[in-house]
Amino acid sequence: MGYRIFDSELKILELLWDGGELTAKEIAALAAAQVGWSKTTTYTVLKKCVEKGLIARTEPDFRCTALVTRQQAQQQETRDLIDRMYGGAADRLVASLLEGKALSVEEIDRLRRLVEELK
Repeated sequence: MGYRIFDSELKILELLWDGGELTAKEIAALAAAQVGWSKTTTYTVLKKCVEKGLIARTEPDFRCTALVTRQQAQQQETRDLIDRMYGGAADRLVASLLEGKALSVEEIDRLRRLVEELK
């Protein structure tokens, strides 16, 4: 994938992930109610999402569909975080998350299973 999803774009994607295929007008109404955006702001962000290939918009009814799944977006953002903050070392991210946190026996077992699955 190789794109950065900005917070505003993520809000649009979340609306589509939660609501399925929606018209631009429906997205604008939801964004106004949930985020307080104007119609112009929503349409500008929609346009950027289309240009990036994050969503598809059909003509003439302006139906919008997410082209990336929530899981794909999470994976991309996690890879970017690991690269940017931890020099590409995923183990350093995990160590940072767990630093100073007492883990239960169940959590340790889940981590062991995960590591074994990744081998």
